[in-house]
Amino acid sequence: MKVDGGCHCGFITYEAEAEPEQTTICHCTDCQMLTGSAFRTTVRVKADAFRLRSGEPKVYLKTTAESGRKRAQTFCPECGTPIYATAAEGQPTTYGVRVGTIRQREQFIPRKQIWARLALDWVDDIAGIPRTEKEAE
Repeated sequence: MKVDGGCHCGFITYEAEAEPEQTTICHCTDCQMLTGSAFRTTVRVKADAFRLRSGEPKVYLKTTAESGRKRAQTFCPECGTPIYATAAEGQPTTYGVRVGTIRQREQFIPRKQIWARLALDWVDDIAGIPRTEKEAE
């Protein structure tokens, strides 16, 4: 599926071919910290199917806690929006594109969850939390 997206401020834009079936939620503590949220939702995209259209993301090299591998975490240098992660060394074969940056994000329903042992206890129980349809006043 052809998609396009970018950061919150519009400095970074991209286009890609992404398969919705490749959508994953990660509950690891690194993803929790790097998103400032309970988990991260990503879709894997082949490197040759991803193209930056504008801007140059800033790169933060993260060492994965369990394997010790280095991963390049990219984000907009202007607004801080996380864009993707990829291998830090050699030629990347895939990009883990952040679903929230994809304009067609409603099509990317997660198919699996990883690092579930680190999921916050309340994650499965949000359906019962009171909600409003827009920002509370």
